[in-house]
Amino acid sequence: MNDSMIGKLIASRYQITERLGIGGMAEVFKAQDIVLGRTVALKIMLPQYAADPEFTQRFRQEAASAANLQNPYIVNIYDWGQDDGTYFIVMEYVRGSDLKECIKQRGAINQRKVAEIGMQVCQALTAAHHLDIVHRDIKPQNIMIQPDGNVKVMDFGIARAKNSVKTQTSSVLGTAHYISPEQAQGKELTFTSDIYSLGIVMYEAATGTLPFDGPDAVSVALKQVNEQPQPLRQRKADIDPAFEAIVLKAISKDPRNRFETASDMRTALNDYLMGRQVRGLGSFSTAATSVISTVGPDGGAVSTLDKTAVMTNGFINGNGTVRQTTGSQERIFKGTQQTEEPKKNRKKVFAIAAIVIAAIAIAFALIFVIGNSREETFPVPNVTGKTYEEAVVVLQDAGFSVGKTTKDNSETIAEGYVISQDPSGNSNAPKSKKINLVVSMGPGKVEVPDLTNMTATEAQAALEKVGLKAKAGEAKYSSEVKVNHIISQSPEAKATVEKGSEVTYVLSLGEENIEIPYVVGMGEDAAWNSLQGAGFSVHSTTEYSSSVEKGVVISQYPTGSAVKGSSVSIVVSNGPEPSPEPEPTPTPEPEPGPDPTPGPTPQPENS
Repeated sequence: MNDSMIGKLIASRYQITERLGIGGMAEVFKAQDIVLGRTVALKIMLPQYAADPEFTQRFRQEAASAANLQNPYIVNIYDWGQDDGTYFIVMEYVRGSDLKECIKQRGAINQRKVAEIGMQVCQALTAAHHLDIVHRDIKPQNIMIQPDGNVKVMDFGIARAKNSVKTQTSSVLGTAHYISPEQAQGKELTFTSDIYSLGIVMYEAATGTLPFDGPDAVSVALKQVNEQPQPLRQRKADIDPAFEAIVLKAISKDPRNRFETASDMRTALNDYLMGRQVRGLGSFSTAATSVISTVGPDGGAVSTLDKTAVMTNGFINGNGTVRQTTGSQERIFKGTQQTEEPKKNRKKVFAIAAIVIAAIAIAFALIFVIGNSREETFPVPNVTGKTYEEAVVVLQDAGFSVGKTTKDNSETIAEGYVISQDPSGNSNAPKSKKINLVVSMGPGKVEVPDLTNMTATEAQAALEKVGLKAKAGEAKYSSEVKVNHIISQSPEAKATVEKGSEVTYVLSLGEENIEIPYVVGMGEDAAWNSLQGAGFSVHSTTEYSSSVEKGVVISQYPTGSAVKGSSVSIVVSNGPEPSPEPEPTPTPEPEPGPDPTPGPTPQPENS
């Protein structure tokens, strides 16, 4: 496929306007939905995949599944189908650039901003994981950063359908940098595989470098399996230890050592951003990521984490002075050579021996007390995703009690359900340990913006800005609102609704055409009444007709339908044209002749 696709109409609805790019299995275009009048992204499967029946079957299943994902941080899938021998997915068109491009342009990103991005991706993953969807291809290329800084995760579903392995393509090399060890080994993937990939993305974004790199996909995948990542602070010195601990836990080789859920990881990132003690780190606490040194007896540094360090012991001289030594814990007692006072020295030796015996006895007592006071630990039930009432019952049945309960807004966890817990589920703790819970208050409330006279694209952007979702209602005719602009909405403007709610809008189809009454053959008065009664204005002219009776409509324009209020012209018969009156024959004028010659005037005769 190439730019020759520009202008093509897919499924008689989506008109391609621009080529956006190509991936390992599909080409992406910008298109216009001519039915709803909105801009969309159109992903069209490459021909080599469209010819594989097994692949297309999985693709259809995953596309349908991904279409059910509704979350502010996930690119919405509007439609999918088949056209011209291949398959396509219609997605929300997102303005902005992907995270990979941001890293290329800017290098390392501020770690607090990376944490915010990570929290939003965690919310997207939580929504997907609740529907048993594993993304399988979390990478910066699939994380869109919008102009307002918010995140949209792409390619849910399509990555899951791709089960073939190609070792030579650049697209697979790009993916190999972010796949989990179990994915590299072809093992079954779980939700923690997505968490691992997100951890790699955050490592790269915060340091500007990938933890594992190599000349080809195979070498990178082997490093994912066999090598430990370099601590982030060795790549970038100003990384916060708490942030580093979160990322390193996420990219643990063993899935059991990662965050159990994306929600748990989000809670940890939120704790970091709020300046609180980060919950759920376990062995990846900030203390475990730093080495605290003290000065040793020889002036050198001794790590307090060094399990082989030997405590120093006093070396007591015969003259009673003490100096420090290292090595064996054996105390060496030397008496002085003062033979003149043997009893005095013997008393000193007994006194020292008594002190040593007492110290040993105290040590054994402490060991006994500490050993017997160490409580047995038990698995903590995982109650995230349960109602608060259910969580309390489950914990009590397991012998635990609920500690501090706090409430927080969540766009993915319904009100009254547990967002997170501390200690985390499936960790071990003594029965005396109280389990702290964070319970959802729902997504929070927002005010609905006024969408009147907006286009569908403008309305969608306005709603997404406040965390709401747009839904197109049935379009209607309107004489007041121009075509493809919003007439009305529900809920109406300024209403207060839960964040994440749908707002349905109604687009204008423009003015409605109505049927024009057919008045040919009617009398003029009846025609006027019929047309004006239907809402049309009338323009009338007359002409003679030898076939139509006088006063009857001969013709009209237009016929069929027209916008209400428009003008209809009619022609009314004047009857047959009258015969012309014959012109009168003019009386002929005598032609002038010659004047008569005057004769003599007769004289009267004399009688």
